[in-house]
Amino acid sequence: MTQQGADHHHSTNDGATGLEDKAEQSSAEAWDERYRSAPKLWSGKPNPQLVREASGLHPGKALDVGCGEGADSIWLAQQGWTVTAVDVSAVALERAAAHEKTALDRESVHAEGPGAIPSRIHWQQCDLAEWQPEEKYDLVSSQFLHSRTMAWQEPLRMAASAVKPGGTLLIVGHHPDMLPPWGNQTHTTPDMFYTPAQLVQELDLTAPEWQVEVLTTRDRHVSDPDGREAVIGDTVLRATRLS
Repeated sequence: MTQQGADHHHSTNDGATGLEDKAEQSSAEAWDERYRSAPKLWSGKPNPQLVREASGLHPGKALDVGCGEGADSIWLAQQGWTVTAVDVSAVALERAAAHEKTALDRESVHAEGPGAIPSRIHWQQCDLAEWQPEEKYDLVSSQFLHSRTMAWQEPLRMAASAVKPGGTLLIVGHHPDMLPPWGNQTHTTPDMFYTPAQLVQELDLTAPEWQVEVLTTRDRHVSDPDGREAVIGDTVLRATRLS
């Protein structure tokens, strides 16, 4: 699904981007093949809901779950965050690291004083069906992590568990009732997506452990590569872990 002005991240497996069903391939192999099919899959811009919700947060350690080609991670690093960026695709991570280097080179040219600006991002390949983070984070962001072959509850519960007390969980995904009309229905199923209410219920984001700050659906104008336009819905959740 194409999103105008956003770096729509892919799923942990062969989800909403229309991968062929290739049982003989691992998730990593399938996604590497998908990325090799085009020089660029996403816009290269940070997802707008991330920018809106994270701009006011005090920078610390962040986890970007399913980082794709890296636009969100790079934006977070530019805001002062130290980022762990994880994805199943080595090809995506290679592109992301190259994009970061370009951004750092550009920043170094305009920075005052000598020397290159150091990286704030650790790029890490992992299968989110199995991976568990070894530390807790001030911000855990999951942007459009949809999969046809793995329930969304699993990686998003992992994401919630990685938030430290006082930290922020930010989850953004497609609302199941507000998908673009040109979506490839052959490779998507309704249970790949979630409503705001389903997120809170399935992740058990209740007091006294959690305080939900934002729980809503936001309209967003998008267009596909052929110029067709539509209004879709983003499910947005921002919650603070209290304990």
